[in-house]
Amino acid sequence: MAIPLLEMRRVKKRFGALDALRGVDLELYAGDVLALLGDNGAGKSTLMKILAGAIAPDEGEILFKGEPVTYHNPGGARALGIEMVYQDLALCDSLDAAHNLFLGREPTVPAGGPFVDRPRMYREARRALDDLHIVVRSLTTPIRFLSGGQRQSIAIGRAVTFRPKVLILDEPTAALAVREVEKVLTLVQTLRDQGVSIVFITHRLQDVFRACDRIAILYEGTLRAQRRVEHTSLEEIVDIMMGIA
Repeated sequence: MAIPLLEMRRVKKRFGALDALRGVDLELYAGDVLALLGDNGAGKSTLMKILAGAIAPDEGEILFKGEPVTYHNPGGARALGIEMVYQDLALCDSLDAAHNLFLGREPTVPAGGPFVDRPRMYREARRALDDLHIVVRSLTTPIRFLSGGQRQSIAIGRAVTFRPKVLILDEPTAALAVREVEKVLTLVQTLRDQGVSIVFITHRLQDVFRACDRIAILYEGTLRAQRRVEHTSLEEIVDIMMGIA
C-alpha cells in the first residue's frame, strides 16, 4: 500500500475548557483530494490551521513522506510545500490580480532592487492564471470589482504560485453562484491532475461527489469515519456528521 504523503497522528488541541481536537489521525496521499467534513465546531479548521502552521497542537505529530516534521509557523509549513487558502481569502481589494498573486514577493529591477518589474510581474501573472485555466480578462482591475468565483480563483492561484505539494482549501465554494462553484471545482480537478494533494473543507456536500476522492468526517473533535467517495452516500455522510452512525 502506498505510503501517505502526509500524516497527522493523535493531534490534540484545547482552548480553555474546550477540547477542540481529541487525538485526531488523518492521512493524505499524493494526488489525493480529501474532503474534510463535519458540523460547525467539529474541529475541521483547527486541524487544518495546525497543519498550515497557524496554530500549534498541544499533542500529536505530523509526518511528511513518512518522516516526522516540526514547524512553528506558516513559513515552516510552506517550506515543506503546505499552503492554505483561508475562507476570508486574505486578498487586498484595492490591488489588481497580478499584485495579489505576487504580494510581498514582487519581481524587482534590478534583481533584488527597490523597483517592481511590472512588465515581468504581469507576464508571470498571466502565465500562472492561464496554466490553471483561470479566466481574468484584465489583470489591472482592482479585485474588488471581480466576482466571488474570480476572487476565490485568484486566492487559490496565489497559493499555487508557491508550488505546494499540499493545498488546504477552507470552504472554497461557500456563498458562490452555481456557475462559479463549477469553475472552482474544475480548478480543484486541474490541480489534482497536476499532482497537488488537496484538503477540501466544505459544508456543500454535493461538491464532495463532484471533486473529491475520499472523505474524512470529524465529530466533536474526533475522527468518526474515512471513506472512498464511491463507497458512501449523502445520507451516510449526514448521519455520521450528526453522530447518528
